[in-house]
Amino acid sequence: MSNKIVKGDGVDLAVQVQGNPEGPTVLLVHGYPDTHAVWDGVAARLADRYRVVTYDVRGAGASSRPKGREAYRFAHLMNDLRAVVEEVGQDGPVHLVGHDWGSIQGWEAVTTMPELFASYTSISGPCLDHAGRWNRAFAGTAKGLRQALRSWYIAFFHLPVLPVLGWRTGFAAKVVARAEGMRTPHFGPTIALDGEYGVQLYRANILPRMRHPQERRTDVPVQLVIPEHDAFVTPALAASALPFASRITRVPLKAGHWAPVSRPAEIADLVDRHIGTV
Repeated sequence: MSNKIVKGDGVDLAVQVQGNPEGPTVLLVHGYPDTHAVWDGVAARLADRYRVVTYDVRGAGASSRPKGREAYRFAHLMNDLRAVVEEVGQDGPVHLVGHDWGSIQGWEAVTTMPELFASYTSISGPCLDHAGRWNRAFAGTAKGLRQALRSWYIAFFHLPVLPVLGWRTGFAAKVVARAEGMRTPHFGPTIALDGEYGVQLYRANILPRMRHPQERRTDVPVQLVIPEHDAFVTPALAASALPFASRITRVPLKAGHWAPVSRPAEIADLVDRHIGTV
């Protein structure tokens, strides 16, 4: 594995490259409150055939931690992602895989700069515009209520002071792990800082997209992996993407939210299979 620093939008991004240098490039983007390490099991299984790239998003791991809500808006996140793709995608479009907020970023990327991507695999993170339209359509219904109950943490993350204290004391990590039924949480040594800074992802982006969702479409071939036991994203919300991609395959998976950790072999196989179809 080689490590490098890529200059993003005013930040330094810690990037890791491993695997077959002659293979197609697969870019794995992690979510919250993780680092690139959430992909370790998946990356190891893809490395024989692919050039596998991971990175710590802004606010996480070894990357820069800018302060303030504005620094975590989609415009900056997309500039970071573009910088990484342009650094590692020497042979043209890359195959994108996202989990949780990495998947949310992925939807933003394939709907706003699709020319950079040969395929996209989304896991446990909807497009916020799709989610906003879905919430309006199902408000007050049983489907809407089930998702609202699983989204309790979003309101908590918008509170002042308490989320930061929760991560600093370790309480927040324990609550998240318990909600997902983790016996041994996989969070790394930087979890307190990752949680504290990364919470700005929610504060900067959720409400604007929920209030004013746009019609976001893509022609990038999409594989929508839906963990059936996800504690935070219902299958119904995950499926909100189906009308907005011209080439999309829905794949249910018997797993919880952190499928890249609990089911790395299955995720790697799904990614490999999807790439083989494009």
